[in-house]
Amino acid sequence: MDMEVLIFIAIWLSLAMAGAWGVQRVTGLSGWIDTIWSLAVGLGGIVAALFADSEFGRRMTLLILIAIWAARLASHIGFRTHGGGEDPRYLKLIEEWGDRAPARLFLFLQIQALAAFILVLAIYLAAANDTPFPRLLDGLAILVAIVALAGEAIADRQLARFRSTPAAKSEVCEIGLWRYSRHPNYFFEWLFWCAWPIFALTPLAWTWTSLLAPALMYWLLVHVSGIPLLEEHMLRSRGDKFRAYQNRVNAFFPGPCRNGELP
Repeated sequence: MDMEVLIFIAIWLSLAMAGAWGVQRVTGLSGWIDTIWSLAVGLGGIVAALFADSEFGRRMTLLILIAIWAARLASHIGFRTHGGGEDPRYLKLIEEWGDRAPARLFLFLQIQALAAFILVLAIYLAAANDTPFPRLLDGLAILVAIVALAGEAIADRQLARFRSTPAAKSEVCEIGLWRYSRHPNYFFEWLFWCAWPIFALTPLAWTWTSLLAPALMYWLLVHVSGIPLLEEHMLRSRGDKFRAYQNRVNAFFPGPCRNGELP
């Protein structure tokens, strides 16, 4: 394991999130935080893939996958931020923090840098796998990553299409993938990070550290900064309509409507 590369990536992620804090303070738009975070993880993953000691084909495959993920997610969030208002999740946190918001936000973003490092570490472990490429497991990992990238892009596009209609002001999105999960974009984001342990795992004990990436992403999305904050906002803005949606549609894992109910 090349500690110099990992130290460089850790410093880069910390500085990038410090820069994201500065952008938020200047613009007042917290959506730029997630845009910068996505780019920072993507660039960190590219460096990890480039400097890992393994076959060229493995490193380039992983580099392409993380570059596509970062470019798509950062551009999606960036366009949404440019054309919209404040992110309700960050807005709630900033309101709760009150006068201490600037300092608390800076610390919060450094914690995000730590989370980003855990994700990039999984990419590095996957890229440093010195087994012959491609293995059957590598093919499975590529399939999982492609399905995840496509699924998240489709979910985001469906939600953007719904938001462009008059119904978005008072209704809940239940078109396409949103009929089967209240947060299909979050599900596919988590699924993408499930691909990296499949790339990484070997009998060597330290490669199992890569499992931290999907575990961390699941915890963040389902229990911390994803679903809880967003659904609290939706309950305030949509009330009983969103409660009914909660009652019949799974929060995270896609599945049929509960009790046979239809939207």
